Amino acid sequence: MTASRLTVAQALVRAMAAQWTEVEGERRRVFAGVWAIFGHGNVAALGEALYAAREVLPTLRAHNEQAMAHAAVAFAKASYRRRMMACTTSIGPGATNLATAAAVAHVNRLPVLLLPGDVFATRAPDPVLQQIEDFSDGLVTANDCLRPLSRYFDRITRPEQLVVAFARAMQVLTDPATCGPVTLALCQDVQAEALSWPTSLFEETVWALRRSPPAREELARAAQVLRAAHRPLIVCGGGVLYSEAGAVLREFCERHGIPSGETQAGKSALPASHPLNLGGIGVTGTAAANSLAADADVILAVGTRLQDFTTGSATLFRAKGRQMVALNVQPLDACKHGAMPLIADAREGLRQLSEALGAWRAADAWTQRAHAQRSTWHATAQTFTAAGDQALPSDAQVIGAVQRSAQASDILVGAAGGLPGELHKHWQAEQPAGYHLEYGFSCMGYEIAGALGVKLAQPQREVIVMVGDGSYLMLNSEIATSVRMGLKLIIVLLDNGGFGCIERLQESTGNASFNNMRAFANAGEGGLDFVAHARSLGALASRVKGIAELASSLAVARKSDRTSVLVIETDPACSTTAGGHWWDVPVPEVSERAEVRSARERYALARRLRSGDD
Repeated sequence: MTASRLTVAQALVRAMAAQWTEVEGERRRVFAGVWAIFGHGNVAALGEALYAAREVLPTLRAHNEQAMAHAAVAFAKASYRRRMMACTTSIGPGATNLATAAAVAHVNRLPVLLLPGDVFATRAPDPVLQQIEDFSDGLVTANDCLRPLSRYFDRITRPEQLVVAFARAMQVLTDPATCGPVTLALCQDVQAEALSWPTSLFEETVWALRRSPPAREELARAAQVLRAAHRPLIVCGGGVLYSEAGAVLREFCERHGIPSGETQAGKSALPASHPLNLGGIGVTGTAAANSLAADADVILAVGTRLQDFTTGSATLFRAKGRQMVALNVQPLDACKHGAMPLIADAREGLRQLSEALGAWRAADAWTQRAHAQRSTWHATAQTFTAAGDQALPSDAQVIGAVQRSAQASDILVGAAGGLPGELHKHWQAEQPAGYHLEYGFSCMGYEIAGALGVKLAQPQREVIVMVGDGSYLMLNSEIATSVRMGLKLIIVLLDNGGFGCIERLQESTGNASFNNMRAFANAGEGGLDFVAHARSLGALASRVKGIAELASSLAVARKSDRTSVLVIETDPACSTTAGGHWWDVPVPEVSERAEVRSARERYALARRLRSGDD
């Protein structure tokens, strides 16, 4: 059967509106809305279709294409990948501005539907405004930059192609193992063409979370390895949150006496107050988690990509004869670092693995060691987060102040620079999704735009953004969007005068201070007025001096109904020296600087230790 004639744009919008899911027993649309910045490649056809459907598929306008895509990606993450958003742009710079956010979604395995306009399929008016012309390939357009950044890419050059392309797009967007960004590049002439569509394209579809059970043989092998373990450790990744497996993980830890360390993406799946939660693991991890990781004989990695910050550049798990079991929906992740794969949904896999283990528990001495080192770490951490009397506070002290003012339901949002490392060690998240860090792509500029998406997904919760001055200057336009939409954020802007994190890394490799701090880059600079800037975007803003004033300002911001920006100067040279682990950052083999040569010797020694050489 066919429906009435609709343009490609109208058919696409109607098909999107027909996609549903169930969240906590409530039936909700898969697509919460469409972020749109219109131009000549999408305003006439897709803009007309979105206007007609605005009551069922809201259209939201941002100020920057990258920012609106960040917001869409953050919305999906805060919705545990159960719901998502779409983004549409014109051709040319509007489309290429999506690339960075597409990479964020790709690395973090988060669904977003990208709908950039494209050139004319007929090529009649070529070259059109903003068209990329490849001298050797007539098929290339600006949107091809999104190919390697998309889990599925398609270009709609004929109306009929939409039927198959949309079905494939939805399959990828909703598949736990393959989900990520999908790009449907829409030729601008084809968007406006009409067709009599099959009614099946518009039939309501309810997408349920697919929970793949483990294979019997893999489950048996994993249980056998764990039963033989004396010093097992869990690495909790983002897949635990996306599977909504936090409660099952907690039961698993308690039943079997196994401690857990958490990745940046997995933090908040297990409450920070749980006695078996050792906190962050890896390069930015706690001393407790990393100490046990070094001695663990079996590592159960659940829902994690096992990237270098988690594994300490493949040097963290170094006990002789240690084994790794990787529970993951994605086979690629389940086979990394020589792991024994247990391919399954995190919740289902943990539940069945616990049943297979029965009454087995880790050695009491190991569990008690976890408790003791957890307590020791918390005492150590408090010495870094406690308020001090120095002129400029550290990032950790600011984190401590924000933590003391926060409620358990708050959501902390961050991304790049030195803050993720400090937050991974120090932030105490008690409720699922209470810690929202983009550290898979470590994307500067994600913080404020991402917080906007988080607030859309979790409007009942307070959203607190911690952002450095470097990231703030890269992308801050969505402060204005948050004010216009009434989506209140509390933004704590830590001004350390530039890229303090990279400055410390630069000096640790023996290099001279160069091109990172604002004072160096422009000695004649008269200073930046972040407060005036934030106010110009419609936010409430103030500069606070010291930790005590920050605490009182946070209390005022919490009571306000509008986005607030609190600016505080911090010490760029100060970071938490406890905890952490080595990270592989190559140092030049040859240099005129003695400091670099010395750093190279230390680096070579660390590499030899990784390879097992004396």
